Amino acid sequence: MKTYTAVVERCPDTGLYVGYVPGFPGAHSQGETLDELNGNLKEVIAMLLAEGPPAFVGEYVGTQTVVVT
Repeated sequence: MKTYTAVVERCPDTGLYVGYVPGFPGAHSQGETLDELNGNLKEVIAMLLAEGPPAFVGEYVGTQTVVVT
């Protein structure tokens, strides 16, 4: 069992949750709820892994707060 970290945002125009796995090409999806998004991401990641090990093009580091005055 592998665990992947997804970045999740909410689209202000559609209200949909949009998620992607940083550095994992093609690992992105959307859903009306967080549960739906999670299920959709699981399906996409499983399909990508069926093609072979992922070729990560970046490394997720984290988030950072930027204060602008």
